[in-house]
Amino acid sequence: MKARIQLAGGAEVVTDLSKPLDIAIPLDFAAQQPGHFGAPSASTQPFSVPGFSGSVAQGASCNCNVITLIPHCNGTHTECAGHLTTERLDAHRQVPRGLLPALLTTIEPVDAHRCLETTEPAAQAGDKLITRREIERGWPDPLPFQPRAMIIRTLPNEAAKMRRDYTDRTPPYLSREAAEFLVARGIEHLVVDLPSIDRAHDEGRLTSHRVFFGLPRGSHSLQQAARPESTITELAFIPDEIADGPYLLEIQVPAIGGDAVPSRPLLYMFESP
Repeated sequence: MKARIQLAGGAEVVTDLSKPLDIAIPLDFAAQQPGHFGAPSASTQPFSVPGFSGSVAQGASCNCNVITLIPHCNGTHTECAGHLTTERLDAHRQVPRGLLPALLTTIEPVDAHRCLETTEPAAQAGDKLITRREIERGWPDPLPFQPRAMIIRTLPNEAAKMRRDYTDRTPPYLSREAAEFLVARGIEHLVVDLPSIDRAHDEGRLTSHRVFFGLPRGSHSLQQAARPESTITELAFIPDEIADGPYLLEIQVPAIGGDAVPSRPLLYMFESP
């Protein structure tokens, strides 16, 4: 089903809405799942009360399951500025409806001690950074539209990412300059294939989160967030067969309260009208 879409700024694109490219990691309760921070895997079990087992296999009239998960740690999720504030902000209310002009780029993280870009606290030996230099290098010019979203795929792009437990690892993360560059380029919605855009253990600084949400250092006040409408989607997976370049992005989320919710980012290819 093809649709003609007019974007902000007047650009028009045509896309086939029946052929989305799914870049979420399926959450399989019966298989190894991705994880972070030592969190238990997401789980499901029948809701059982006297006279009702909650499982057809156990004689119930229908299946009725209880699902337990930690959105920040159990698979693809989208979070908002409420992740860092004392005031509540529901991520599902910040995710824009419809399609967003987006740019997908593949980045090879670099050794933090071999570049001039910075982090807080200082990077440790072996840390890898997603840098402004590499993002800027992969930014096509010209683009058919001004992207509002950025999808970052990191190398090596291993299928093992779909089930990797990052608890005892320090995966790559954004430099301060990389986050500042994305903000300066008007990126409001960021999708990465990492468990966090900040270092896993960073003394609670969350520098790149703060830059992206426009939240001053040390502040936990939502009123001080300059970009509360922005979102960050983490633990996505972008297969190699999806080429770098411009797309339309749809972020599907359930209407569940909380600063982070499980999500399903979808990419749509397009052609000029």
